[in-house]
Amino acid sequence: MAAACLPASRCCAGVTVCRRVDASAFAEASNEMEFAPAVSVPRRIAVKNTPAPVPAKATGPGQMMNVWKEMEDWESVGAAPPLQPLLREGIARYGELVAACYKALDLNPSSDRYLNCKYGKKSMLRGVGMADSGYYVTKYVYAAPHFRLPIAASNCSPWIGYVAVSFSDCLCLRREILVSFRGTVTGTEWIANLMSSLEAARFDPHDPRLDVKVASGFLSLYTSGDSSTKFGSGSCREQLLSELSRLLCEYKGEEVSITLAGHSMGSALALLLGYDIAELGLNQLGRRRSAPVMVCSFGGPRVGNAEFKRRCEELGVKVLRVVNVNDLVTKLPGVIFNENFRNPVGGGRSSYAHVGVELALDFFEVQDYPACVHDLDAYIRLLKCPDSDDMVRAKRKGAASAAAFDIVKKAR
Repeated sequence: MAAACLPASRCCAGVTVCRRVDASAFAEASNEMEFAPAVSVPRRIAVKNTPAPVPAKATGPGQMMNVWKEMEDWESVGAAPPLQPLLREGIARYGELVAACYKALDLNPSSDRYLNCKYGKKSMLRGVGMADSGYYVTKYVYAAPHFRLPIAASNCSPWIGYVAVSFSDCLCLRREILVSFRGTVTGTEWIANLMSSLEAARFDPHDPRLDVKVASGFLSLYTSGDSSTKFGSGSCREQLLSELSRLLCEYKGEEVSITLAGHSMGSALALLLGYDIAELGLNQLGRRRSAPVMVCSFGGPRVGNAEFKRRCEELGVKVLRVVNVNDLVTKLPGVIFNENFRNPVGGGRSSYAHVGVELALDFFEVQDYPACVHDLDAYIRLLKCPDSDDMVRAKRKGAASAAAFDIVKKAR
């Protein structure tokens, strides 16, 4: 998390939904969609300064299901309506569930729970002021890369996030399984972020798909195991796949959706998990039933190459990327070779590509507020800005697509 920043509402310049890359829309549905060709520069909408946002009422899973209902009629570029307050509030609520990871992380080096959660699973959301969230935590998740720093205060895998499930009284049509990841905190995590060489993911042992490559640092965080930690064992991947398998089995008689949310490095882990679930078919509940997999990313970097992007789309992984256009993290890795300019040697296989639909925010200039442009609280506050008519517009650039720009056809 960044240091204390000025309220986002004092400096916000605009918000717009953009199509920078061909990708699946973020939706709580399993239908497939097509989009117009990618463009490199999003349109920004300048607006006047707005007052500080008014605190909104708590939004539980049952209310958040209506978030995507508001996006059903976005079928043309010119007639796209403003992003409604309920939709913004729902996306912001996922941001708050990610921010809970930062609030609950114990950063006191003298504490027995240093780099772990301050609270037990039953009291964690209540401890960070989200007792009315509509979820209960089922598992804590720990992660660390394959290397250790000799000067590190703790060599155990730090707490990286949690798995939660929506309460039955908050249901409408689906039971939601939520996985939330925080961003970078430790020295080893910073180093892992800088490990940007592309490496084959190899998640499916029966079909390794060597052309599907991801950043080696994120892959190390996701797949490296640590038996020395006091609170969890096995790799981040093993912990998550085991818990998700258990929950999907427990709720196999219900309609289930899987939402993965993260900030910064946590966004990368969320996308890796989403791809992993879909590639293994873990979300397949029967012959014709599957749990839709959705990723909500805040200030997330690129994760994999163009083939990784293509495979995520093919598997139906829905991704919404909430980005600040002034946030450098969202432009990494792949500053030179990316979805807009592919590497002449190796093409898409050696070039990074963003996955998903982009919701672009415009707040703070990096030269004025270098720490604030990536701050999750600033993202959340701007999403909750009440001036909806001017703040948010849906736009899609490029040639017209044969398929309607329909983000949700089957809202829960």
